[in-house]
Amino acid sequence: MPTGVHIRDARQQLFDAAERVLLRDGPSALTSRAVTTEAGCAKGVLHRHFTDFDDFLAALVLARTREVETLAATLRDSAGTGSVADNLARALAALFGPVAVAVIPLITFRDELRARLRRTWPAGVPILSEGVAMAASYLAAERDLGRIDTDTDIDTLAPTLVGAGHLLHGDRNGAPPDAGAVRRMVTTVLAGVIREPA
Repeated sequence: MPTGVHIRDARQQLFDAAERVLLRDGPSALTSRAVTTEAGCAKGVLHRHFTDFDDFLAALVLARTREVETLAATLRDSAGTGSVADNLARALAALFGPVAVAVIPLITFRDELRARLRRTWPAGVPILSEGVAMAASYLAAERDLGRIDTDTDIDTLAPTLVGAGHLLHGDRNGAPPDAGAVRRMVTTVLAGVIREPA
């Protein structure tokens, strides 16, 4: 793209381009040149908005993580309606969409990215940590409504659900698991704590 051509919402355009490269070519192919080429802009555009490429990647990860907050609110609002297992299975399928599944190994792949994230995200992998908080908040709401046992160990169940969900969705080259497989996993993890009718 020629210098001086205005790009509307350059940050989002760069994020979208990075996600396309990540999904198509994997974390090792994600470079500033690959992102700006995919976005159709000069390399300087990225450096005008971010101090360096790892600053860009940290912003990308945190933007994706903030989307989990919306998903968490939707899941929390579903408490008391439908089936606990169905609600959680849908939320886990949404949490582990293709980009989220690809971002997790990106964090593992880049030492400097992990270091940058630690400055604002003290523990865990951001998307996974937010997923655990989402599941825990929902399970607490269902416990308050009496749809799961009052002595349910939410602090163990929430990371178990997210970890198992990540394993089911983790093969980025394969198709996502079918909804039935995710629901079976959720039902198995929650066996013995659900009070609602089957």
